[in-house]
Amino acid sequence: MRPIIQSPHARECLVRLQRPLPSTYHVPLCLRLSHRRYITADEKPLPKADTQATGPNQEQLPHVSEEAAALSKVTGGEGPDLDQGTPVQEVLKRDEESQRKAPKVMREDIKTSSSPKGSRPFSTSTRQEAMISFEDAGIESQGHKFGIPELPLQSNANIKHRYDPVIHQVTNLLMRDGKLSVAQRNMAMILTHLRTASSPSVNPTRPLVPGAPPASHLPLNPVLYLTLAIDSVAPLLRIRSQKGAAGGGVALQIPIPLGLRQRRRQAVMWILDAASKRQSNGSGKGGFAKKVAEEIVSVVEGRSGVWDRRGGIHKLCIAARANLGLGRK
Repeated sequence: MRPIIQSPHARECLVRLQRPLPSTYHVPLCLRLSHRRYITADEKPLPKADTQATGPNQEQLPHVSEEAAALSKVTGGEGPDLDQGTPVQEVLKRDEESQRKAPKVMREDIKTSSSPKGSRPFSTSTRQEAMISFEDAGIESQGHKFGIPELPLQSNANIKHRYDPVIHQVTNLLMRDGKLSVAQRNMAMILTHLRTASSPSVNPTRPLVPGAPPASHLPLNPVLYLTLAIDSVAPLLRIRSQKGAAGGGVALQIPIPLGLRQRRRQAVMWILDAASKRQSNGSGKGGFAKKVAEEIVSVVEGRSGVWDRRGGIHKLCIAARANLGLGRK
C-alpha cells in the first residue's frame, strides 16, 4: 500500500514530479556527437606507387633448365625441352646422394636405363609397345568372377530375359493393375517360403513329373520346386465346344492339345484360384504370397484340389476323343 503524504505542499510536489524531463535526455548518443570531417582524394591525393621498384620475389635466378636451354642456343647444342618437365630419373642421375636415398625400384631403373641424350626415358609410344595383351600372355578373363560371354549372345542373354521362364510367367500372372513391383515382391516371398519350409512328403498316388529329384532336395532349389509343382498339375488338353460340328445345332466337345506355356498358364491360374479360397492366417502385405506358397506345397504333397481339376479335364478329353475328326479343318 502506497504511503499517504500529510503535507500541504504534497500536491505541488506530485505535480512537479510528473512534469516531463527535458528533451535533451531523449536525444540518442549517436546524434549528440560532433560531425567529423573526412579528407577526400581531391584535397589530398594518395601517394603513387613507384613502378620502377621491384618486389622481393621479382629478382629470382632462372631455372636450371632455362639456363641450359639458353646455353644450348648459344653453343648450338640440344637443350632440354621446356614444355615438358624433367623426369625424376634424370634429376637423380646428377645427384649421387639422392640416388642412395631413392627407392630401390628407381635405383634399378637408373642403372638399366640407357636412353640417348636429349630424349625422355619413357614415352607414350614406348608404353604402348610394352603393353602386354591378355591373349598373348595366355590370361583369360582375369579379374572376372564369371567368364566373359561368347559372341554372338544367346537368345536368353538379353536383360529382358534374365529371369527363369517360369518365374517370369508366374510373376506376370500374379500382377494386378499393372503393379509389377508388387508382383515381384510376392514372387520373392513365395520363393523364400519354399526355401525355408520343411521338406514335403510326396503322395505315391499323385506322383510328380518323371525325373524329379527327391523331396528332401526340393527346398534347396525353390525355382525347381515351383516348376515341378506347376508341371505336375498342368493339363495336357483342353475342351473346345464347336456348334454344328455333327450337324444341327448340337455343340460338340473337341479336345485340343496345349503348348508348354499354355499348360503352365492353366496350372498357375488353378493354383491362384485355390490359394484365394484359402483362409487367411493374418494380415499384411505378404498374406496372399504366403497362401500361394502353401498351395504349392500342398500340390507337391498331393493334398490340393488342383489335382482333381486336372483329372476331370483329362477324363472329359478322353471321353470326347471320338470327336476329333468332326472338328473344323
